[in-house]
Amino acid sequence: MGETGGKGYIFAHTSADKVGPVTDFTNFVNAVIDEKSFDKIDGYISRAQESLDAEVIIGGQRDKSKGYFVHPTVILAKIPDYESMAEEIFGPVLTVYLYADNDFDATLEILNNTSLYALTGAVFARDRSVINILMNRLTHTAGNFYINDKPTGAVVGQQPFGGARKSGTNDKAGSYLNLIRWTSPRTIKETLVPPKNYDYPFMG
Repeated sequence: MGETGGKGYIFAHTSADKVGPVTDFTNFVNAVIDEKSFDKIDGYISRAQESLDAEVIIGGQRDKSKGYFVHPTVILAKIPDYESMAEEIFGPVLTVYLYADNDFDATLEILNNTSLYALTGAVFARDRSVINILMNRLTHTAGNFYINDKPTGAVVGQQPFGGARKSGTNDKAGSYLNLIRWTSPRTIKETLVPPKNYDYPFMG
């Protein structure tokens, strides 16, 4: 996110998102899957609150007295390789890092080298030439690459789903392409109308 982007512009609705059980359909965020997951997320938030290299700028509330609820939380990282920038967090925690507009090229290198994971990513831009640069430079950072869309739109059964590095190897699920990995294709061609000569149409 460039320095011209304001915190309020992107996160205006985050603090208003309702948190609670799935039985209440007005809730936007429900509980994380179990106590182990809650404790792991709690650790990331606690360390960010105490760190000189990060700051919790939105949310941070969590409660496991009745269910394992974590409120949407935004961490502002002050260094590009801060732990929550590089690691997977399966919960409503987002980490942002502000880069200077004139550091665009260097920032792409940071994006390409910061994390051991490479499953899903999204970029937002209006300039098609910039989008093309991002697609080419970030080829190996995300197996599911979204342009101007939220990075949670994988359609099971309609597209391959997989990434690289610690996120796996190529497509793993989501389409018939996964089955092809277990096959040895055999190609058969049968001509029912035998040819009467050997030349090509353009030769006539």
